[in-house]
Amino acid sequence: MRWFLIALILIGLALALQAGLVAFAGYVLLGTYLISRWLARRWAEDLTAERKCDNSPREIGDTLETTVTLRNTGTLPILWVLVEDLIPDITVRRSRLSVKGKRVHVVNLRPKQTKPIKYKITFEMRGYYPVGPTMLETGDVFGLHRRHRIVGEPVFIMVYPKVLPLPKYDFASQRPVGEVRLQNRLFEDVTRTAGVRQYQIGDPLNRIHWRATARTGELHSRIFEPTSLAGATILVDFHSEGYHSRGEPHRSDLAITAACSIAYAISVLNQQLGLASNGRDAADRIREEALEKQSGKEFESRDEARAGYDLLEESDRIRPVVVETRRGIDQFQKIREALSRLEISDALNFAQLVLEIAPRMPRDATLIAILPRVPVETAVALGTLRRQGFAITAILIGLDESSKIEAHGRLLTETVRDIRYVNTEAELMNLGGNTAAPGAAAYAIDMPLA
Repeated sequence: MRWFLIALILIGLALALQAGLVAFAGYVLLGTYLISRWLARRWAEDLTAERKCDNSPREIGDTLETTVTLRNTGTLPILWVLVEDLIPDITVRRSRLSVKGKRVHVVNLRPKQTKPIKYKITFEMRGYYPVGPTMLETGDVFGLHRRHRIVGEPVFIMVYPKVLPLPKYDFASQRPVGEVRLQNRLFEDVTRTAGVRQYQIGDPLNRIHWRATARTGELHSRIFEPTSLAGATILVDFHSEGYHSRGEPHRSDLAITAACSIAYAISVLNQQLGLASNGRDAADRIREEALEKQSGKEFESRDEARAGYDLLEESDRIRPVVVETRRGIDQFQKIREALSRLEISDALNFAQLVLEIAPRMPRDATLIAILPRVPVETAVALGTLRRQGFAITAILIGLDESSKIEAHGRLLTETVRDIRYVNTEAELMNLGGNTAAPGAAAYAIDMPLA
């Protein structure tokens, strides 16, 4: 528009001053402007791009080969076009993937010609990655006009977290992690009273609770705690206050690896399994609606074209990520996919997560809490669950010695005694023997997982 106004002003002055050469220059400038604008728009409209790649889930370290085929569908040659297959900047900045080859190219195309652009992506960490769409930039040879278009559709690649073997667990015993209280009381321990209920016809005399009977005037029977075990619900604390930037993303990935490895160990036993976390689902940050609206649309600048594509830095959704606790051959796969997409969030803290999901958790499954820190409210929340009849196992991730002793003391105060520590993958694989705080002999605990 600026060049158009300059040409009009120049022509107007030339006509007023009767300067023929200046008027001619103005006409040339105006014609060049209009032709350049038309060519830039025509080239942008004639360009299409098609992406070909395998969007199946990947493991860490796998490589994705991507081919973007650029086509000139028009009858005019395109002198230049800058092609960029978009990848969110946030994933590159955090070294979650690496790119080999050029995903940014400058090419020229004859009428009806196609050119392939190939590159490879290596996934260094688990996550949920959008690849594409393709941004095209073209314009006239004078640089008067630039046109930007978003073409093609993105593909979404899920990269699974690691699953480490846990040889310390006794799989042959058919016992999952920790002790739990069953809702279906098949086997009961008569030495441990869980409560009292009204007498039912058929109750043996040794079940009668005589003190309650004398106090109420009606027969009451004892309820005994069961001795059988049945699976686990894994709680992953992914609140941002527990993961300092100095240890990221390795500390959070260690927590995910621990959760996934434990889930796999329990699924091998064909026990019920569930997951809950206060993190957010990575899919919530992908602007799918914006991508649909931008496909094929033209933009005046690169920043405007990328504005609707980049991942949201924050998400206002505070709903926890939950996979209901149940048995099933696909239960581990559901949990693994949820862990693949899980990201650190600043929405719910761990105590709020427990308050939100406690009514939905079965009491006949151990609660395995994976924690990066143990503030007072977290310890109180776990203690409350313990007093409600849940069996609790706490796994603390990446704590130094002083933090371990502090966390250990808070959990012991709330009667949570099965406490384990993981600072490395080697310690994770030796999880069954890691139950006491280093340097704190008074806190030593001997409670095997299996």
